[in-house]
Amino acid sequence: MKFLLDVCAASRSLHGLLVDLGHDVVSARDGFSRATDEALLARAAKEQRVLVTEDKDFGELIFVRRLPHPCVVRFVEMRIAEKVAAMRALIAEYADAMHEGAIIVVTRERVRLRSGRRNDQGGE
Repeated sequence: MKFLLDVCAASRSLHGLLVDLGHDVVSARDGFSRATDEALLARAAKEQRVLVTEDKDFGELIFVRRLPHPCVVRFVEMRIAEKVAAMRALIAEYADAMHEGAIIVVTRERVRLRSGRRNDQGGE
């Protein structure tokens, strides 16, 4: 899979896990840390990358403004080690949903998945 880590979620540990698992990972910290949420979402959709964030504003962009989107994984109030463990579990359990553009919200207590009717640049 391909991932785009938003600045707020771009820890070395999470980046390292994804690379170690063989994924293609880009971090917003590398050259586009000042990009708007709209620009990050557009890049993730264009490149078919799972967008990993802590920012709840992406929900408005997807559900209210109906912008094209890939899978978005949002971590809520989790420590870095918890995010790493959660991401490992997400990839193991929800890979198909991630490929289909699901919106996934992860807290310490649960994973909430909204099935993703793919709404990306490819028009699937």
